[in-house]
Amino acid sequence: MRITEIGAGTIGVSWTVLHAAHGHEVTVTDPRPDLDEAVRDGVRRFAPSIGADADDLLSRVRTDPDLASAVGKAEIVQEQGPERLAVKQEIFTTAGAAAPADALLLTSTSGIVASDIAADLGADVAARLVVAHPFNPPHLLPLVEIVAGARTAAETVERAATFLRSVGRDPVVEHLEVSGFVANRLQSALFREAVSLVRRGVVSPEELDRVVTGSLGPRWATGGPFLSFHLGGGAGGLRHMLTHLGPGMERRWADLGHPTLDDATVEALVTSTEAAYGDDYDALTHDRDRAQAAVLSAREES
Repeated sequence: MRITEIGAGTIGVSWTVLHAAHGHEVTVTDPRPDLDEAVRDGVRRFAPSIGADADDLLSRVRTDPDLASAVGKAEIVQEQGPERLAVKQEIFTTAGAAAPADALLLTSTSGIVASDIAADLGADVAARLVVAHPFNPPHLLPLVEIVAGARTAAETVERAATFLRSVGRDPVVEHLEVSGFVANRLQSALFREAVSLVRRGVVSPEELDRVVTGSLGPRWATGGPFLSFHLGGGAGGLRHMLTHLGPGMERRWADLGHPTLDDATVEALVTSTEAAYGDDYDALTHDRDRAQAAVLSAREES
């Protein structure tokens, strides 16, 4: 299958690694002057985490800085451009006109809904456009949120889900468009309270991370919030849990923080996080990917 990735940042290269590892021919397009280097270095960085040979993957990857040319023969177009509505609208105006008439159009946007991106597109292009939001890094994490726009065809949703399953992803088709979709809204809610607790001096960023990786992280890796609470209620399940512990939980909802990301807060968070972890991106990424691959492997084997 011929796939064009729009954007050679972290998400675009991660998708490139995944698709090339499944034997697909991938074209990466981006106007950046270091396009070849960015793709080559990114593939070499990510390939080991899925047990792939970087040179083998790169044999199925090409670059083309011209968007219209890059999508000209694509069966699937996957966009990872800047998270700005006007930019995404411009990208899909060009891609929709230049790509084959039956090409599947996917956007990895982290929060902009498909209806807004497709607002000024022709009906045939809008019908083939759907959100396929991954969780970083998509070459490892299985979730992809599929969210249709008001004019997305039902066939497009099914095609997107079928394709993503074929490359080992777990697509979740969401029923309504909401800004940020589901995973990022959950992440934002937890991070808001994390920022509040750190700024109040309850814990440091490193200590908060240890709280999560030693409790919620492994718990939610095997069962999400609803299943976890259903089991936490014992034989009585979620009903028992909410009846007996729900009132206390509801009281804590009222006490959750409402921090702002002002300059002082950003500086405090960044300084303390860098002090704890450093800034060696390659080393941190390697450690993260190795650990996440191990968790996913253990979950599959259980």
